[in-house]
Amino acid sequence: MKTADLFDERTFLSKVNGGKTSARVSPKKAIFVQGDPSDTVFYIEKGKVKLAVVSKRGKEAVVAILGPGDFLGEECLAGQKQRISTATPLTECSIVRIEKGAAIRALRAD
Repeated sequence: MKTADLFDERTFLSKVNGGKTSARVSPKKAIFVQGDPSDTVFYIEKGKVKLAVVSKRGKEAVVAILGPGDFLGEECLAGQKQRISTATPLTECSIVRIEKGAAIRALRAD
């Protein structure tokens, strides 16, 4: 596979026209919660984010620790209507929020 064939997140983010905002998020304040509507994708520019799921019995399982260059919430692009996990910053984070429609348009344009 040639390097040119790989997905470049910076190129993708530059193609998102409208529907994109940046924010700083403090630790412990959830970016999204399991069960919330799934209508946006997030990109981590700086910091670390914990993805966890809670079972019906109340047990939490950490499924990933994400960092700069990672996307989260992308399940909305596959038709998922509700968040299947909770995303909580572990450190101060810089996050780009991309509305589902804007992400789909940018992906189709590529």
